[in-house]
Amino acid sequence: QVQPVESGGTLVQAGGSLRLSCAASGRTFSRYGMGWSRQAPGKEREFVAAISWSGGSTYYADSVKGRFTISRDNAKNTVYLQMNSLKPEDTAVYYCAARDGLVWRYWGQGTEVTVSS
Repeated sequence: QVQPVESGGTLVQAGGSLRLSCAASGRTFSRYGMGWSRQAPGKEREFVAAISWSGGSTYYADSVKGRFTISRDNAKNTVYLQMNSLKPEDTAVYYCAARDGLVWRYWGQGTEVTVSS
């Protein structure tokens, strides 16, 4: 079992960059695929990016491909989301999650990102 805790959300101007971090407790962190989702005000939560347990495979939503990069450091039990060329439509609460098999089972509380135009 792991417990993700997100950090790094803040107010940033359009075109700027931001890096989110997700520190996960638990000795088995490296066994889990990890991912980021987001939920904008009044909208459903949507997938943003995911990374395999080894970091060898990454996946992105079309809306962030080429702008966001997911990475992980298993020695630090941490997953990162580097966000560049931010747009106002990237404004959302960003959630980190750990995948147990086919289920996104363990979720953090979220960190808020606001992109001003």
